Amino acid sequence: METSPLRLLLVAALSACLIIGIARDAQASATASLTERLSEVVHMRGDFMQTQYGPNGEVLGESAGRFQLLRPAFFSWEITSPDSQLIVADDIYLWHYDKDLETLTRRPVTAVAVSPLQVLGGDLAALSDRFDIEGEGDSYTLRALDADAGFESLSLRFEGNSLVAMEVLDRLQQRIVVMFSAVDLQTLLSADDFAINAPENVDTFYYEE
Repeated sequence: METSPLRLLLVAALSACLIIGIARDAQASATASLTERLSEVVHMRGDFMQTQYGPNGEVLGESAGRFQLLRPAFFSWEITSPDSQLIVADDIYLWHYDKDLETLTRRPVTAVAVSPLQVLGGDLAALSDRFDIEGEGDSYTLRALDADAGFESLSLRFEGNSLVAMEVLDRLQQRIVVMFSAVDLQTLLSADDFAINAPENVDTFYYEE
């Protein structure tokens, strides 16, 4: 018995709907799993080693330092090698203190592109609105849905509740691979731990937009 073109079309349409449904269920499951993991992290600090790669895989630079995160709005990223820089964010401002150049810059957090650390410490309820999320085991990939994010995709790898690796693909197709170590989820942090203690004689640049 021959199968009519209409029947084939209906089967194809139903199959497509089934595939889309499975994909949506998988994304919802990955989002729920990642949200659960991140919700367990109220405060976190540790060391990092960061390597930046160009579009062709060439190494563009390496750096190392320390980081801190306090949900829901605070994070700090301090580079100690090869130069000395400190980036700190709270719920209002993003600060950049370049210790070598002796400059301090302040911008509203709403005026800068969303960073990976802001994703980790930000509003978990907004994850599914801003990213397509895929998960497999202890690894997750977040793909930005809008241009407000400062990157195209963000990959996270956990061991238990500890974040051990992060990979960022930026808008220029450069990759940043970050390996975390000495991760501490127990030490309590407060807003005071994210204060900028720059000398009075540094050059300051304050922007309101």
